[in-house]
Amino acid sequence: MYNDKVIDHFSNPRNAGEMPDADAVGESGSFKCGDTMKIFLKINGGKIADIKFQTFGCGAAIASSSILTEMVMGKSLEEAVRITNRDVADELGGLPPLKLHCSNLAADALHDAIQKYRAAQRKDKGKALAP
Repeated sequence: MYNDKVIDHFSNPRNAGEMPDADAVGESGSFKCGDTMKIFLKINGGKIADIKFQTFGCGAAIASSSILTEMVMGKSLEEAVRITNRDVADELGGLPPLKLHCSNLAADALHDAIQKYRAAQRKDKGKALAP
């Protein structure tokens, strides 16, 4: 059902864990399957300097989160926000049709984290400009 790359990322997830000093945390979940994901980002100079994840779900969900962290580490926010669920699934070498939603969750959690980071930056910039 799963290829070797998916099994490897499920068995040996990369960048798993919390990041207490994260600059942004994105979340995603599915009521349909019960999977939930959190993506923690540390941003430095507009680039993803560090990324961690916590995923509670099936092997495909864990593998999708793990591969996503490798895909975006060191990328600019502009590059990272363009990553799609299809990119995540392709990087894993494919997922079974019933598990494609797991790659959606990973990309959605990343996009949520980036959106929250950008919103916080705009808010901070507005405070700096206020009299």
